[in-house]
Amino acid sequence: MEAKWVVYGKKADFNGIATKFNIDPVIARIIRNRDVILEEDIRDYLYGTLDMACDGSIMRDMDKGTEIIADSIRKGEKILIVSDYDVDGVMSNYILLDGLKKLSADVIYRIPDRVEDGYGINEKIIREGYEKGVKTIITCDNGIAAFPAIELAKELSMRVVVTDHHQVPYETDEAGNRQFKLVPADAVIDIAREDCEYPNKSLCGAGVAYKFIKCLYNVLGVPWKDELAYMEMLALATLCDVMDLQGENRVFVKEGLKCMSHTKNIGLKALIKANALEGKPLSSYHLGFVLGPCINATGRLEKADLSLELLMAEDEKKAVDMAEELLALNVSRKNMTEEGVKEAISYVESCENRDTVLVIYMPKLHESIAGIVAGRVKEHFYQPVLVLTDSEEGMVKGSGRSIEGYHMFDELTKVKDILVKYGGHELAAGFSLRKKELEEFRKRLNENHSLTEDELTPVVRLDVAMPVDYISVELVNQLKLLEPFGKGNQKPVFGQSNLGIKRATFIGKNNQFIRIVFQDSEGFIIEGVDFDANRFINCIKVWFSEEECDKMLKGMPNSIRIDVAYYPSINDYGGRHRIQIQPVMYRKSQ
Repeated sequence: MEAKWVVYGKKADFNGIATKFNIDPVIARIIRNRDVILEEDIRDYLYGTLDMACDGSIMRDMDKGTEIIADSIRKGEKILIVSDYDVDGVMSNYILLDGLKKLSADVIYRIPDRVEDGYGINEKIIREGYEKGVKTIITCDNGIAAFPAIELAKELSMRVVVTDHHQVPYETDEAGNRQFKLVPADAVIDIAREDCEYPNKSLCGAGVAYKFIKCLYNVLGVPWKDELAYMEMLALATLCDVMDLQGENRVFVKEGLKCMSHTKNIGLKALIKANALEGKPLSSYHLGFVLGPCINATGRLEKADLSLELLMAEDEKKAVDMAEELLALNVSRKNMTEEGVKEAISYVESCENRDTVLVIYMPKLHESIAGIVAGRVKEHFYQPVLVLTDSEEGMVKGSGRSIEGYHMFDELTKVKDILVKYGGHELAAGFSLRKKELEEFRKRLNENHSLTEDELTPVVRLDVAMPVDYISVELVNQLKLLEPFGKGNQKPVFGQSNLGIKRATFIGKNNQFIRIVFQDSEGFIIEGVDFDANRFINCIKVWFSEEECDKMLKGMPNSIRIDVAYYPSINDYGGRHRIQIQPVMYRKSQ
């Protein structure tokens, strides 16, 4: 489906903002496009520090939760940490585990096995903890919907502190009002609680754990000596759990990236080296798409304990071996994912009448990559996607990924009567149901949705319709002030219409990339590199013909004229500093 191109039209005194903050008016326009308006907010956006972080003590039940754990530490009681198995869960667990160990707590941890245990704390984990003498349990990045497990813990006279950030389960009454239901824990610390006044509702699970440990130290009268403690873990979790990069979240990632380059954590250092990133400037891309997936791979294909053990490693040689193991697991995960994505796309394309909400049953798919496959298929078709695979006898498990306008958690809530278990967010969710209910599940999701054709059309949002001859080295350098990029603070996109192409040359070991020489109507020339050569070539052939494509590749005069959405950068190859662009999207010029 062809995307709709939209240029932001938000108004402000861009020249005044530019003068006030000594930035280019283009930078001022981008900041306004991110809904940063007030002078104080602009200053925080450009130069914010950890001083602007919110006080975790205002979270509902934070006082109860920290006092329970403090009391357990004073009494020498055994404490059990239970986390999720993804990056956010592992980082949450590490922050609590390391923080509690430094307080001399008697603490152990448990990360559920994705296949054997499923998501989150369960009765089996409770019974295991009880047999080991655990008196107090603290969850992180899970627990808000674990009613049976927490009810059992209370029956066994265990104290339970839940720290989470996921949606609180609710019932809808006859009037359509939501009646939220809290698990019967001794303290329920979750920013998603309606009665929680914490302003950042996009804090990840590791963020809640980080706030908890800081508050616990305060309760015990122990100085918090290092303000940058755990920033690398918090940055990884925030990016990999796709939290909004606004306010304190953006500062956490910005500071975490700085710390990551010279981290003291032996395991992280080994993982950075294993991915050939040692000594290189790290960006949000490296955390979200290189390091994060390696950590995630353990929870998908093995046990997430390996990632946590890597972070806790004190021996460099052992850390190197574990980092290499994580890297190998991630390569295996990538190969499995590619096969799964091809199969899923082929299935959808073979359907005579394609549903709006895509429910794809793939019985042989490894359940650990269902979410990744769903995400890739969602990007391909721009529709909500739920991928399911066989689980235990007569059961299927699934993961969903959504688009703007379709709240995945709320839509699953509408069919919860046929779900055995579910949870998640607006754009992602996990669930399980009986296999015999699969067709009913697909049917009802498609009957319930209210998606419009407009909402099902992908949108390319241009920050500025900016001629390529406006780009300068200074402007590219100023764009770095806007980093880190991610959800809620998207990488800026610029656009110019009616560009010609003087020539295009395949590059890369397998010719998978292509270098394009663009020329505007005034004769100004600029190079661009597209990292998906096939996409570009296919567009040219469809829009203009194979003959015109051949002319372009041979550097011959041609009739190609296209609109290009792009991001500018500096090419430092060979010690020369040249401005270039990275195309994001193309469109045939009118």
